[in-house]
Amino acid sequence: MRSLLIVTLIYFFINIQSVNSQTAPPKPYGAVPTGHQISWQRLEYYMFIHFGPNTFTDVEWGNGKEDPKVFNPTDVDCRQWAATAKAAGMQGIIITAKHHDGFCLWPSNYSTHTVRESLWQNGKGDILRELSEACKEYGLKFGVYLSPWDQNHPAYGTPEYNQIFANTLNEVLSGYGEVFEQWFDGANGEGHGGKKQVYDWNMFHEVVYRNQSQAIVFSDVGPGCRWMGNEGGVAGETNWSTLNIKGFAPGKEAPPADVLNKGVQGGEAWVPAETDVSIRPGWFYSPSTDDKVKSVDKLMDIYYTSVGRNSNLLLNVPPDRRGRIHPNDSVRLIEFRKAREEAFGENLIAGTAITANATRGNSSEYAPENMQDENYNSYWTTDDNEPAPYIEIDIKKDMTFNRLLLQEYIPLGQRVSSFTLKYQRAKDKNWTELTKATTIGYKRILRFPAVTAQKLRIEFNASACPVISTIGIYKSPEQLSIPVINRDKEGFVSIECRIPGPVIYYTLDGSTPSGTSTRYEGPFPLPEGGIVKAAAIADKTRKSETVNAWYDIAPKEWKVLSPQVAGVEKVIDGTKYSQATIDLDEALIIDLGQSYTLKGFSYTPQARVQAPNIYKYDFYASLDCVNWVRIKSGGTFSNIANNPVEQTVLFDKPEPARYIKVKPVESVGNKDVYTIAEIGVITKIRQNYEK
Repeated sequence: MRSLLIVTLIYFFINIQSVNSQTAPPKPYGAVPTGHQISWQRLEYYMFIHFGPNTFTDVEWGNGKEDPKVFNPTDVDCRQWAATAKAAGMQGIIITAKHHDGFCLWPSNYSTHTVRESLWQNGKGDILRELSEACKEYGLKFGVYLSPWDQNHPAYGTPEYNQIFANTLNEVLSGYGEVFEQWFDGANGEGHGGKKQVYDWNMFHEVVYRNQSQAIVFSDVGPGCRWMGNEGGVAGETNWSTLNIKGFAPGKEAPPADVLNKGVQGGEAWVPAETDVSIRPGWFYSPSTDDKVKSVDKLMDIYYTSVGRNSNLLLNVPPDRRGRIHPNDSVRLIEFRKAREEAFGENLIAGTAITANATRGNSSEYAPENMQDENYNSYWTTDDNEPAPYIEIDIKKDMTFNRLLLQEYIPLGQRVSSFTLKYQRAKDKNWTELTKATTIGYKRILRFPAVTAQKLRIEFNASACPVISTIGIYKSPEQLSIPVINRDKEGFVSIECRIPGPVIYYTLDGSTPSGTSTRYEGPFPLPEGGIVKAAAIADKTRKSETVNAWYDIAPKEWKVLSPQVAGVEKVIDGTKYSQATIDLDEALIIDLGQSYTLKGFSYTPQARVQAPNIYKYDFYASLDCVNWVRIKSGGTFSNIANNPVEQTVLFDKPEPARYIKVKPVESVGNKDVYTIAEIGVITKIRQNYEK
């Protein structure tokens, strides 16, 4: 019995010593994510769906006055949406259940502007029901966008409306299964004189969490995740997942766009960025953008500037008027997935020894090899007094690479403020700096020209000991640079590739260019307009995506009559890359040089979020510059504040004119000036020139 007691005591003391010898993990640093936020961040990439009356009226923001009967898709198939998202490698779908026009994609009991009042399925349909069931079938997350702005509901702008919207929220969040993200837009009676509503955000959030405790709430200031400041797909090169949110609110009371883009180091709350961008120029489907689906090259750029910069990517793919995702979009999504898989298919340092100049407690629990075990919950870290360590990778043979991927273990906070990648070639004794960057966060991917080396070193600087979960080195195939088409004021078209080398072929008859098409040798005239399609071919076998540009008459003979201010000629210089700034009380009057039958006009804004671009306008035409016909009164370039892309406006009927006048009524931000990069006229129906 005595011997048994002695053995028991020995085992007890050995176990106590073992427990005491274990090195404690780092304590959380600053604001940290919830478990739901971590799960959300690991989704990385999911689909946005904009669908509603705007799909059929060819506008981005409806005004709530549209007849609900205009919503009448002929072949809605939410299973096709879900199947497309799944095949594209997306993890979920968020749908605009109610946009600013107030139209509800389900038969709401709190609105008379819904699918119930439409012709679709004789008013018996329910898009939310069909999509939530399709997402469940395909193993996708389901999310909803509900805009509190409602241009249709008569109570909007009154104290009663907040409760009505809360009831609407409750209806959706309690009736369609689990919701992974609730998307709130901060729009509020946009424009001068628009009806305003004092939103009760606390009430709205209470409804969300009462029904969907796990849901991530999106807005300019979260609290679950934040808008990252633009709709171009570009998160900040520095991107902290922390933000100061006290005293701010969604919409016009949000922090400045550049703060949302970069976050705030040491911010009071964990509010990670979400990058929302559309695969087309607009958010809703338009037949005129069928050939403007973003290229794989552009989508890969967006991937690197969103997911590769510590942000989730919410890619909008709008269903067409049938209620299906257009083939151009779905094919591009699959090509995009293939490009990502090719870029990150093989980690070139998998199994390669990694050393560090410091490891926490010299414990294997925090060793450098943890960064290679494909387990996000294991990591390399250092003692608390080592915020600037480095790691080295000895490949022992020549390796060519052009991508670096790093991940911090964010449950312990975001710590790294900068890092530098260096390399050594076979006979080098000194380290050569290759590239450097600032933040890492959940995921950071750096691109750089391919380099061949045998050793790598990464040096970190952090506000607390760095905690790195993953490292990857890759050799990504370089995309064949797609051609860029431009036309100058004289009407001469030039085509070039961002990376010189390939041979460019083009067509002017709407057909797809090939190696037997006209070879581009230099600028060629196209003053009367038409469609130009171009593709680059390298090594006689590799062909880029086909790009196209549509032009109307060139502004060769045009003159700006008013106002006479410096730089005003930029609005008709054909470039679209520079802009003129004009006082708001001055109209822009242009002499077209001869009379045309106008069918519309185009306006290219300054390509900067929240620039003082034209928001509301009147448009006039004249044959003599004396007697003017007002063709558009109170026209609106909706969402131009956040998505400043070229706008095209078609007239209700053709109008003969030699002179045009654009009279801004309001600019973005109610500034006393407005900006224009380019003004054009539409004299031709585009579809007649395409094959």
